[in-house]
Amino acid sequence: MSILNRLLTFILLISIQARAQNNSPKPQKMQWFADAKLGIFIHWGIYSVNGISESWSFFNNYINHDAYMKQSAGFGAENYRPQEWVNLIKESGAKYAVITTKHHDGVALWDSKASKATTTLNHSAARKDLITPFVSELEKSGLKTGLYFSLPDWSYPDYDIFTRERKRYDINKEPKRWDTFVSYYHAQLKELSSRYNPDLLWFDGDWEHTAEEWQSNKVHSILKAKNPNIIINARLDQHGDYETPEQGVPTIRPQGKYWELCYTMNDSWGYQPYDSHYKSSNIIIRTLVDCISMGGNLLLDIGPKADGTIAPEQVKILKDLGRWIKKHSEAIYETQAGIPEGHVNAKTALSKDKTQLYIYLDFKTTKGILLKGIKSTIEKVEVVGSKSELKSTKVNDTDYIFDLQENDFDHDVTVLKVSFNKEILFSEKKEQPLSLQTLFEVTHTMDFSNLNLRTLAGNINSGINIFDNTNLAADGLGFKSEVKNAKNSINAWVVKNAEALYKTTAGIPPGHYIGNTALSADKQTLYLFVEGTPTGPIAIKGLKNKISRIRVVGEGTMLAHEVYNKLYWSEVPGIVYIDIPKDKLDKELTVIAVLLDRPIDLYREKVGAVESNL
Repeated sequence: MSILNRLLTFILLISIQARAQNNSPKPQKMQWFADAKLGIFIHWGIYSVNGISESWSFFNNYINHDAYMKQSAGFGAENYRPQEWVNLIKESGAKYAVITTKHHDGVALWDSKASKATTTLNHSAARKDLITPFVSELEKSGLKTGLYFSLPDWSYPDYDIFTRERKRYDINKEPKRWDTFVSYYHAQLKELSSRYNPDLLWFDGDWEHTAEEWQSNKVHSILKAKNPNIIINARLDQHGDYETPEQGVPTIRPQGKYWELCYTMNDSWGYQPYDSHYKSSNIIIRTLVDCISMGGNLLLDIGPKADGTIAPEQVKILKDLGRWIKKHSEAIYETQAGIPEGHVNAKTALSKDKTQLYIYLDFKTTKGILLKGIKSTIEKVEVVGSKSELKSTKVNDTDYIFDLQENDFDHDVTVLKVSFNKEILFSEKKEQPLSLQTLFEVTHTMDFSNLNLRTLAGNINSGINIFDNTNLAADGLGFKSEVKNAKNSINAWVVKNAEALYKTTAGIPPGHYIGNTALSADKQTLYLFVEGTPTGPIAIKGLKNKISRIRVVGEGTMLAHEVYNKLYWSEVPGIVYIDIPKDKLDKELTVIAVLLDRPIDLYREKVGAVESNL
């Protein structure tokens, strides 16, 4: 072979290798995960007997280890019906399930043959391998199989850490004991891999040691030897296939292409009989929408009882989810993250080819839905689930109003499908601020009062307040717009809501509230503009402040609020939910004032794993 031919062959090989590296198999193996949107997490173990914190209760010395392990005598699983579990999971609309094979307490729910293993088959009243029949039913159903596995094993005699106050040994001084443990847990992973060939491995607890100490490279080799396409989360060595924010719904989209929010229905992972702080089905459905709109998945947790039955509150939520998902499946599966904030006051998602926009409405209104800043041509607007076509009114070159009737709305979240002639494009034209003249003037064509008020709210949200140089006072008394033949209804609304217009500044960043907001001059009162009639409580995410009081502006009526998923050991704030009585809603646009304990402070950091459950 000539030198020239050899050189050409070498270049060709390099080119093929480069193409192979660029065409990574990761996007292909992740496709089912990205399309799934909903998975069900199952935390089941001996901790369900007394309804105490799974593993953490003895680690934190709330109960000693011996007392904790005695729960195994009451863990009978006598009513465990894996087929019923899987049927319920499938009915919920989930596409995969992740079950705890072993939590930090070291109790394996399968027949582990690893040396010194503690198992439900040999060490509990159940006397059963609980994983095998469940995985078998998952496979029959067509759902993907996910297995949770704890890296720490606080009960294993050769694991270095025992409790928060007790350590068995120093791995640097007794490396052979650590090697014994690593061999043990690797053996268990080999068992899980060879027996069940899972689609997904959900690790937890990596914070106690480094990737080198866990020998994570070897773990990858073990798992991929059986299934090269196995998906592994980012809790083994921080470089997994997807991120797993825990409990706190992200306010801004996670950086990774793939992510999944793991989330409880109440405040507990495992079954706790006295934890009645369940979120409503409406809240859970809207949480799923939140994840979909940011291109992520929701991994929703259930905690079965010790006998294997599932609490009725949890069953109801799964069935309600199933109802909503079945009706709106085309707007859920195989979608991608929605359009940027500011085009519509709602969460959104896009079809894969970006020719269809899905708009998720958690409120009802007869005033129309405004979609603005769209350059593409709209071909059709439909209500998902009913296929009824909506009337679309073009306000100008880029803005549209969609009219809905009462029977178009879903009682949880209504979904609109907007079809375009090609991939959606956005206008680069800057929106002109509303003027006092436009807001107040009486027109003889269409009545744009409601649209103008929503535009006003949007302007204030972005820092443009047309009332700054007027005679508007904080109480609204004596206000005159100076516009001839001013519309009385608009004047009345301004006077009523003057508090939210007087010297208020730009609102909070996107992601914390669906809709427009404003802040008082001292930044200590947050004003929420509420369109239509909410289907459930309105929500504020990422609020670090304590709330002093909440009022309906112009009414003075005090409102209560509920906080969910505020874990006292975590800095991630819970979500604030505010119920607004229907008789206190303004027929045009309601404003809610949230008085804070100090100038507003928002959480916008990355939401990660909970590494301390003190």
